[in-house]
Amino acid sequence: MSPIYWNSLAGGSLIGLACSVYLLLNGRIAGISGLLAQTLSGRNIWPGAALLLGLVSGPLLWRLMTGVWPEMTIRAPWSVVLISGFLVGFGTRLGNGCTSGHGVIGLARLSPRSIVAVICFLGTGMATATIVHLLTGT
Repeated sequence: MSPIYWNSLAGGSLIGLACSVYLLLNGRIAGISGLLAQTLSGRNIWPGAALLLGLVSGPLLWRLMTGVWPEMTIRAPWSVVLISGFLVGFGTRLGNGCTSGHGVIGLARLSPRSIVAVICFLGTGMATATIVHLLTGT
């Protein structure tokens, strides 16, 4: 395996481990959008807040371990980023979970709703990439 994939493999493994441990210890699914909504609503704050704090502290931990900040490039204007974030949040609540929640946790649990959701996400993404490729030649 190429060294370029080690970081992704480690990150994915840690996400899977965290979700599994959360399910085993709390008997609940570690869906980030649901945990965020639960934490912001003020009911049963700590399980969700602890997991969210762990997610947010990831880049800091990376910095402490490697000495560099993780690379991140945003080429869109902030107005587009904010509107996109709002739409993603709205879609997440409407779809009872986000793409990663359905993909990581839902598929692992063989949830029929998650299987359909992931097929829709992937199908839409592939269709969009194909259309953009055909229109732009990139």
